Amino acid sequence: MKVTCFGEVLWDIFPTHKKIGGAPLNVALRLHTMGIQSSVITKIGNDVLGDAIITHIKGVGLSIETIQKSNHYATGEVIVSLDSEGTASYEISRPVAWDFITSTEEATIEASVSDAIIFGSLASRNEVSRTTLFQLLNIAKFKVLDINLRPPHYNFQLLIELMEKADFIKCNDEELDEICTHFGIKDSTLEEQIKSIASYTNTSQICITKGGKGATLYDKKSFYHNNGYKIKVVDSVGAGDSFLATLLSKLLQGNKPQLSIDYACAIGAMVAGSEGANPVFSDDEVQGFLDKQKLL
Repeated sequence: MKVTCFGEVLWDIFPTHKKIGGAPLNVALRLHTMGIQSSVITKIGNDVLGDAIITHIKGVGLSIETIQKSNHYATGEVIVSLDSEGTASYEISRPVAWDFITSTEEATIEASVSDAIIFGSLASRNEVSRTTLFQLLNIAKFKVLDINLRPPHYNFQLLIELMEKADFIKCNDEELDEICTHFGIKDSTLEEQIKSIASYTNTSQICITKGGKGATLYDKKSFYHNNGYKIKVVDSVGAGDSFLATLLSKLLQGNKPQLSIDYACAIGAMVAGSEGANPVFSDDEVQGFLDKQKLL
């Protein structure tokens, strides 16, 4: 099994420290820990921060063959602010290196041999990276869209085009409300909203995350729910990325949808209860967490 992730790799700048991040890298790292061969198609600056990213990616065992370097634009940075509940808000710098990902032979080969390509709407904010992404989507076997509505880095015309290209769409409940408002969807229940989106975009798999209240998965006209797990939030950065990576790894490996969403919600909760976007958990730790939750 092989999955490639396309888009932003950057530094999350917190008030007291900085960490390597970006949804595509967070997803790829979580996939790697789940036993899925993964890679990232991105671009970094030819600078100190970019060199540190290369060192980090090598250190965790991911390939650097599809990581491009720019002599004209710096490695991306995001100023992260956390509120009293650990919920993050972001100030994303632009233009930066990952806005200018180009269509290389390495990227084309990686997309063609992968079982799935995961991409976010944020990486399409610049025409150069957007053009490259669309070229890769034309040859991808299975296309997974992770919607990131980060104002002012998106528009609905582009978002609809990305949704129509996707085989699998993931977003959170607030993003779903915004999308439904744009489409004029007035359905009262989450399930009806999801079915309407599926009909509009011709997508058979949609997942909506609901923060501490879990997630809902629409898979081939059936619904699967998880109501979330009790945990004290320390840092929500990367929790959604780990959730998505875990859900897809389970589904791609043929696990049942309910088991997949339950396990993914557990990983997402454990990440939110830890510092940083990519804490590593053993199978025993995850099972221990699930067993403990049953007693609460």
